[in-house]
Amino acid sequence: MLSAETRAEIADKIVRCFKDKSQIPLLHTAYPEMEIEDSYRIQEQVIGAFLAEGRRIKGYKIGLTSKAMQEMAGSTEPDYSAMLDDMFIAEGAELARADWADPIVEIELAFVMKAPLQGPGINVADVIRATDFVLPCIELVDFRVARAPGMDVRDTIADLAAVGGVVLGGNPVSLRDVDVRTIQGSLIINGETRETGLASAVLGNPLTAVAWLANKLADFGVSFKPGDVILSGSFIRALPVAAGDDIVARFDSGFGDVALAFV
Repeated sequence: MLSAETRAEIADKIVRCFKDKSQIPLLHTAYPEMEIEDSYRIQEQVIGAFLAEGRRIKGYKIGLTSKAMQEMAGSTEPDYSAMLDDMFIAEGAELARADWADPIVEIELAFVMKAPLQGPGINVADVIRATDFVLPCIELVDFRVARAPGMDVRDTIADLAAVGGVVLGGNPVSLRDVDVRTIQGSLIINGETRETGLASAVLGNPLTAVAWLANKLADFGVSFKPGDVILSGSFIRALPVAAGDDIVARFDSGFGDVALAFV
């Protein structure tokens, strides 16, 4: 475990990286005694610093939702982070590549809550009852802790699960009208389909991922509130983006397209 002073020092570094779009080396290499609990405490301090500036939590993201990604990160479960109000980006936005440290893009489903959801003991049926609707989205992943061989879950958790931003689509779909496991999505960059996947790649069912997070947050006395947006995890391989890229996420089952561009 790290000392409280060291955790505070790391949190300050990550906050600065968010603000100046810089990066720091792998944390677990610089601090070999670092544990996963340290990472979550650092994450909490980073979020706390932003809340003190007047920003607000508007939802949560879930990462590492495939076994392959968990094994790569040295984890046995997903990771997560809160998402703040200014991380939500308008559909069709043009984003300056210079405003991002090391962006990659993913496609996934966002669950919008209509009722509180408090773990422990939450299951898929509870998630269905508490969900207002589901939206397609593009998640922008960004790294304050620089990607390098050996990067593991201790690095990503402290870095707010590499959260960058999210672009929500404008076509809400009720869970009564769709089996989310069967939804197919494709990532199209500059007119070329680069990745295609099924939502069932997310822990077998994106609803399972949302239930997992509700139960995990209960360990910290946190619950979902009405209006919270929960990103359930990517069902494709994340891809890097560059200035000049036009990005479209295309979903079936009535979800439609989500688009943005980097300039």
